[in-house]
Amino acid sequence: MKLYTKTGDKGKTHVIGGRVDKDDVRVQCYGTVDELNSFIGLALAELGDERFSDIGSELLKIQHELFDCGGDLAYVSPNGEKKLKEEAVAFLEERIDVYSDEAPELEKFILPGGSKAAAYLHVARTVARRAERLAVALMKTADMRETPLRYLNRLSDYLFAAARVVNFRLDIKDVEYERSAIVFKGSGKRKQ
Repeated sequence: MKLYTKTGDKGKTHVIGGRVDKDDVRVQCYGTVDELNSFIGLALAELGDERFSDIGSELLKIQHELFDCGGDLAYVSPNGEKKLKEEAVAFLEERIDVYSDEAPELEKFILPGGSKAAAYLHVARTVARRAERLAVALMKTADMRETPLRYLNRLSDYLFAAARVVNFRLDIKDVEYERSAIVFKGSGKRKQ
């Protein structure tokens, strides 16, 4: 099998149900999901330590779900097969709660970073937010289910919570944004 087809040499690409320009918002959206998946793979490669077996297995699960998400976003017709299930959103919510309870209380905004693995998770979080913004743009021009949008929203929260837990387990403190007021009152476990 050849890896190149030459069918995209004039700026068009196949989506499920047709052909569109390569800069179409649909292509940008699922392309950003692919980029996100790559950054998660990079973070996963850094988490070989047994202390992170839970996060590692979850990230692998998430990589498969991101393929499902990208596939769903590539359907021109809203009636196409849907692979990403609502249970994936519920799973992320459950894990966010677990990691929020494990990490130290959060009162101020923090800077992305700490360990290399946490930094990769923060990069993935920002790419998830970009994918979410593109999904919103796609929803304005095309019929699509809301599950991919909800999934991307929760995934960015999950990646934030996981990055904080990685640093915590490595005994690396989050770096607070030095000009931040106390913005998280009460439980202090809210997302950034």
